[in-house]
Amino acid sequence: MNDKMSQKNSRPLSLRVPEPSGRPGDAPDFSHLTMDPAGAVDRPEVSTAPYEMRDHAFRLIRVLDEDGNAVGPWNPRLDPETLRRGLKAMILTRAFDDRMHRAHRQGKTSFYMKCTGEEAIAVAQGMILSREDMGFPTYRQQGLLIARGYPLTAMMNQIYSNAEDPIKGRQLPIMYSAKDYGFFTISGNLGTQVPQAVGWAMASAYKGDDKIAISWIGDGATAEGDFHNALTFASVYRAPVILNIVNNQWAISSFQGIAGGLETTFASKAIGYGLPALRVDGNDFLAVWAATQWAEERARSNLGATVIELFTYRGAPHSTSDDPSRYRPGDEHEKWPLGDPIERLRQHLTLIGEWDDERHTAALKEAVEQVRAAGKESEAIGTLGQSRPSVKTMFEEVYATEDWRLVEQRREVGV
Repeated sequence: MNDKMSQKNSRPLSLRVPEPSGRPGDAPDFSHLTMDPAGAVDRPEVSTAPYEMRDHAFRLIRVLDEDGNAVGPWNPRLDPETLRRGLKAMILTRAFDDRMHRAHRQGKTSFYMKCTGEEAIAVAQGMILSREDMGFPTYRQQGLLIARGYPLTAMMNQIYSNAEDPIKGRQLPIMYSAKDYGFFTISGNLGTQVPQAVGWAMASAYKGDDKIAISWIGDGATAEGDFHNALTFASVYRAPVILNIVNNQWAISSFQGIAGGLETTFASKAIGYGLPALRVDGNDFLAVWAATQWAEERARSNLGATVIELFTYRGAPHSTSDDPSRYRPGDEHEKWPLGDPIERLRQHLTLIGEWDDERHTAALKEAVEQVRAAGKESEAIGTLGQSRPSVKTMFEEVYATEDWRLVEQRREVGV
């Protein structure tokens, strides 16, 4: 045997397991984060080649500064009414979340997932894109439906799986489906949204249509093969799609470093596929709007896909089955350096004279009353186990033409 081959390592090898900056009992520490000041990142032309804007995958696009001013080249210069609509939709989304979380604690539903701290993402993007464009969301984009005026009662009926459930008990709670609102049926499998969105966008382009697609996944799902397969297709076929990575720092119990977030940014994963990437302050309504608008224009100009990393923080538990106090500092959300999206937009509107404490109090009250009214209507139909879709719906909408086996099974059940 070759002497060199027989030599052992000078020291034993060890495996690195990434650890977050804080665990329960520790003080929150965000000193490792590097973030550009508001207004510091340049806004490239939509037609810019991905190679020429690689640094945008490592910068952080911000519009709102610490005082609430909208600054820099990414300022979308939205009119006050649009800003107020966005703020009210975020407030309503949070009020809806709070009521449904309580409903779970009262035994009225088996499951719920809040989007506390992430409301600006779904609300802003839901307002920008048309209902005719197709969104492929995960389970934390309820703001899409709420911003577009989808009935709160219908959302609750789906959560309760009652007799008026729009999808007839075929999905877990919070896995909505609303084609007329540009909301593709939610899949609980991680990462599936990306290839679905890319395929839909490719079909739109193949038909010569003018509709684009948009998808959302979490930071952890970027480790799934589906994500990387989809980026290949999006790049090769120049699919008209916006691919969002919602980096909210935590999966159900593992932090974003487990998915590679300590090695590089999630936006930078686009570089290897020849796609443009933007990294955005996800708690800044104006920055989310501006970046999405840039990516939308690129897609509609037949220039292809854009990857957007939305840098935010999951303030609430992953779901009602999760207890974040077991794996992260208890007050970490309150110390998040990018603040709260509702408070930041409120501060901006107040600064420009288009909002005040009285209007904010009224908006909070209106949202709670709107959710309460929807809750009474939905709960009158029934909560979990009190009412359910008819058994016969199990056999409907399975095949375009009813299969003989379904006929036989319906006969056996007697419906």
